[in-house]
Amino acid sequence: MDTLIQFAYIVSAALFILGLKQLGSPATARRGNLISSSGMLLAIIAALLDQGIVQYQWIIVGVLVGGAIGAVVARMVEMTSMPEMVALFNGFGGMASLLVGWAALSDNASTFTLITIVLSILIGGLTFTGSLVAYGKLSEKISSAAVQFSGQQIVNSVIVLGILGSAAMFCLDPTNITWLFAVIALSLVFGVMAVIPIGGADMPVVISLLNSYSGLAACAAGFAVDNNILIVAGSLVGASGIILTQIMCKAMNRSLSNVLFSGFGSGKTEATVVEGEIKPISAEDAFYVLEAASSVAIIPGYGMAVAQAQHVVKELAELLEANGAEVNFGIHPVAGRMPGHMNVLLAEADVPYDQLLEMDDINPRMETVDVAIVIGANDVVNPAAREIESSPIYGMPVINVDSARTVFVLKRSMASGFAGIENPLFYKDNTRMLFGDAKESISGLVREFNS
Repeated sequence: MDTLIQFAYIVSAALFILGLKQLGSPATARRGNLISSSGMLLAIIAALLDQGIVQYQWIIVGVLVGGAIGAVVARMVEMTSMPEMVALFNGFGGMASLLVGWAALSDNASTFTLITIVLSILIGGLTFTGSLVAYGKLSEKISSAAVQFSGQQIVNSVIVLGILGSAAMFCLDPTNITWLFAVIALSLVFGVMAVIPIGGADMPVVISLLNSYSGLAACAAGFAVDNNILIVAGSLVGASGIILTQIMCKAMNRSLSNVLFSGFGSGKTEATVVEGEIKPISAEDAFYVLEAASSVAIIPGYGMAVAQAQHVVKELAELLEANGAEVNFGIHPVAGRMPGHMNVLLAEADVPYDQLLEMDDINPRMETVDVAIVIGANDVVNPAAREIESSPIYGMPVINVDSARTVFVLKRSMASGFAGIENPLFYKDNTRMLFGDAKESISGLVREFNS
């Protein structure tokens, strides 16, 4: 039986790695998710057999309740709320690791086991509360602005010293459970203090970082309970989360320390002086321009998610192709509220994967594009990142839609984006503003093509 269990662990680890590999492409992501889920189911069964559990009543109840919650969430949560749901999942993963580490405490635990217990509790606790704050900022239940106050770094330093001191005292005297409670309480507080200074524009990076934290917490919990597959799974999640975090930071031309400690958006920046005037356009006039276009680039942003316009965008793309135009979608790594947000929305609408071009692939083509359609994106197409050194996003790689012959920007109003920064793109000579709900505006273009 022990050999069979270890073999099941090896198969589970292989399924995790294969599934993770397939998650790297939209074309295979669903299959990768299914493969990884199968690996997790096999790992859970093997772990239960490994522990010699003979009564499964509560485990079955937990599976049924958790499965029911997952099914309801998958069906009812709107795509615009997906980032918040991911943040909550990260938090629940952290809390699970905290509880597993706590449950692993025993009278005869070695020093190494005590250290891993503390790490799983510490990382799990800060992941839980940090994810709740991220959820609040993303859902705008709390202010998305960076929250900073005088002496904040000193307060955080005191909390860290308190955690280290309490952890050391607990490892030296594990019979005094008060020190463990102090670690739990301080880790929960530190999670809040670590995320509130980070502005909403940086939440995509925070989500991927918290995802990594949840993996590291699971890895530490694996050491605490001496379970190899939990160590492997946690390591994979932790490593992939760190890699994704670095990709996101690179996409914003910022370091991770700058994201975590700069408090982007908390300070007052010099107002950008923008020359030019807004030039509105109607759906009928926009149709005439699109009808003559041979190359169209569609740049989606969070506004497309809010309007739930992905399906009519797909319909418009099909009409443009039927009219002889080449259509591609430009995807910026930090468009939306979480990594891959736009890819998920467009995949839901069955947009062909080969039409989804990353920023580095579509930028060289932009000068040959007849019409660039910006749907609810703001900061990721802001030319201030190239042109205005005083801009907070100066140096951030953006999609150069202003290089296209004509730019249509679909917005409800002239309100600034999530980062709260003025966009000179709206005032350029080749830009036309199509105001209104994105779904209604695109539907208007579709009607013009069908009439």
